[in-house]
Amino acid sequence: MYIHSIAFVAAETKIAQDAMYRLKHRYGHVSPDKAEVIVALGGDGFMLQTLHRYMGRKVPIYGMNRGTVGFLMNEFREIDLPDRIAESQTVELHPLQMEAHTKDGGSLCALAINEVSLLRETRQAAKLRIKIDGVERLPELVCDGALVCTPAGSTAYNLSAHGPILPMGSGLMALTPISPFRPRRWRGALLPERAEVVFEILDAEKRPVSAVADYTEVRDVSKVIVREDRSMKIRLLFDPEHNLEERILKEQFVE
Repeated sequence: MYIHSIAFVAAETKIAQDAMYRLKHRYGHVSPDKAEVIVALGGDGFMLQTLHRYMGRKVPIYGMNRGTVGFLMNEFREIDLPDRIAESQTVELHPLQMEAHTKDGGSLCALAINEVSLLRETRQAAKLRIKIDGVERLPELVCDGALVCTPAGSTAYNLSAHGPILPMGSGLMALTPISPFRPRRWRGALLPERAEVVFEILDAEKRPVSAVADYTEVRDVSKVIVREDRSMKIRLLFDPEHNLEERILKEQFVE
């Protein structure tokens, strides 16, 4: 498949902006609204922003690392870009939908590609009740917070919270506590991708909790519902030798 139109977007850093300038002059550039492929230049944070911004367009996105870690990015090279894109492999992702209800009766919905996390707002530990598909599974979790992540997000905040890494295509989500105090030995759960997770905040006045879907935060929540949004589809492109499935597998053997 030959690519006729490419849109370049870049993080605000000098290294990313310089790369975009050179690539535009080498390959031409069209508006992201008209492109067959969007090339994102930056790090993982910028890739998340790009995925959120253009999610409704359903256009494939090919990232090249001009940031730090670049887990979601391909290696940066200026030459042969159309050929690399044409030979790349596609990974399709479904985001999580967060439905957050607040103590004052409000509500907000947001999408997360990596994870939905609940975090205590004060020095007081959070107290959460957890239900899965309408069944109460944990009557009280005393913790700094908890999160639900996708396979693509399992190597991010979830991993730093000692959650499991999920292979792409596993059909799973990870439910991971953040600094749990009670029950002390509970380390989380693996859930089917179609499961609905409900967090109820106990003693919310004394122990306020915020909910975050990637970078959309809702303060003072009373209940948060998390489910996969099957109506939304994200297409990421990876070089065959650096595909996301291989990266996630290799991450499980890093010391």
